[in-house]
Amino acid sequence: MAQDYVWYQGIPFPIMAYNPEFIKATHEKLVLKDEDIITVAYPKSGTHWLVEVLSLIHSKGDPKWIRSAPMFVRSPWIENEIRYIYTVEKKEGPPLLTSHLPIQLFPKSFFTSKPR
Repeated sequence: MAQDYVWYQGIPFPIMAYNPEFIKATHEKLVLKDEDIITVAYPKSGTHWLVEVLSLIHSKGDPKWIRSAPMFVRSPWIENEIRYIYTVEKKEGPPLLTSHLPIQLFPKSFFTSKPR
């Protein structure tokens, strides 16, 4: 069972989706801007539904964007490596971001900026 997880600062993360070096880089180097909108929720608490609602609000109720772009493009996970690929391509409006990181691993820039 322990081989199914990678550990970073005493917290287990699923091995398939997380890399300890990337989590460290997110914590120490990711710069969050004031216009960022971050969805932070406990795992298995309805995060995907909330991202769907925020995506609809962001697109002013037009479901065309939601139907044409997968969720990881509309609101990439800050602790996942795929974030780098899709945050650059997002050009319309404030970026939507998602995370399950606990507060002690959240990007340090969060505490000096004012993202929503």
